[in-house]
Amino acid sequence: MTSRRALLAGAAAGAALPALVSARAPRRAPPPGFLWGAATAGHQVEGGNVNSDSWVAEHVKPGAFAEPSGDACDSYHRYAEDIAIVRAIGLNTYRFGIEWSRIEPERGEISRAALDHYRRMIDACHAAGLHPFVIYSHFTVPRWFAGAGGWEEMANVDAFVRFCETATRALGDGIGHALTFNEPNIAAQLRWMPFYRRMAPGFAAANAAAARAIGADRFVSTPTFDVRRALPVQLEAHRRAREAIKSVRPDLPVGLSLALNDEQPGGPDSGVKAKIAEVHQPWFEAARADDFIGVQTYGRTLVGADADLPPPPGTETTQTGMTFSPEALGATVRLAARMTGRPVIVTENGIATEDDARRIVYIDRALSALRGAMAEGVDVRGYIHWSLLDNFEWNSGYRPKFGLVAVDRATFRRTPKPSARHFGALAGASKGRGPAPR
Repeated sequence: MTSRRALLAGAAAGAALPALVSARAPRRAPPPGFLWGAATAGHQVEGGNVNSDSWVAEHVKPGAFAEPSGDACDSYHRYAEDIAIVRAIGLNTYRFGIEWSRIEPERGEISRAALDHYRRMIDACHAAGLHPFVIYSHFTVPRWFAGAGGWEEMANVDAFVRFCETATRALGDGIGHALTFNEPNIAAQLRWMPFYRRMAPGFAAANAAAARAIGADRFVSTPTFDVRRALPVQLEAHRRAREAIKSVRPDLPVGLSLALNDEQPGGPDSGVKAKIAEVHQPWFEAARADDFIGVQTYGRTLVGADADLPPPPGTETTQTGMTFSPEALGATVRLAARMTGRPVIVTENGIATEDDARRIVYIDRALSALRGAMAEGVDVRGYIHWSLLDNFEWNSGYRPKFGLVAVDRATFRRTPKPSARHFGALAGASKGRGPAPR
């Protein structure tokens, strides 16, 4: 059997690992106990996602992106290396997305080649002994969908539901867990952030430029849409997508993930309750009909009367300006469990930093907080780290480093960091259980 050390070395060197791709493992294998995983997202790692709304928005002037995604991490071609690294680290789960804009590049035109590609990814996960955790919509949509009003138009729900049913019929027998949406509450959350309010006119100008670029009357892109118009549309899309997926694969666990910070009062007039009611409550209610709730946490937020407040002077912050607060994870999983009554899976948690030693500290303290919540009876079924790779971080480009694995921007060489080995050792020591006491 190939050793973990050899797999890590081979993956880092760019080994092709053809056997991992070609093997046809049995599908619908019993899921592992506790899901220990690492995550990516299609647009952020695949590269060349030319039919997506984000690709358009990245290439217009005036623009709102620091740089275009370009080839990203070339994971569309190098997914076998990525899967081998997840295996070599010692994890049992790989969370990744299927790109709607690749599968349906024009309305009603389904790419069998794209579906076959994602089938090969799922098969490669099974061959490596990994649980495929799949997202149907991680922010990006086809450019034709954005040009038709995107998530602001209820008439567009039918298109998303058809996509989910089509993808499930082609891929569903191999999927282990599924998310309909990644952080559908993110647009509402951004409205509380002062930096986003300052940038709103720039986003509006960029969307107008994108509409002109594709010859449409408007361009509605995530997360720069009108939250009030989009909320009922996305809620209905989630409900119907869940039903469509279940109609094909009734036993497939389906949920959604929410962006949840540990919201703390920033003063006596804090709007914490108002923020939770606006940003999270509608989605908590929707998730009560799901099989699980995905929690995605990156830190703590101080909330003022009607907007988030900056971290106090002297506070340690990450590359994205978040307070360094690994313990926030304990608070958010408790909140999600209490508000939904559903089992919790941490579908993203991590830190943007160039200092990998701080990432190791972050992981240890976040898992300690998670153990505390579980000791109180919170039903946590998994922890999936964001992210596997240093990848494209949307408007910030490639500057923030979230990865357990570094990626050379010129050669795409993958180099696992010490944090990857550290995290894998913790997962391996648990033998499929949750985080063990330390």
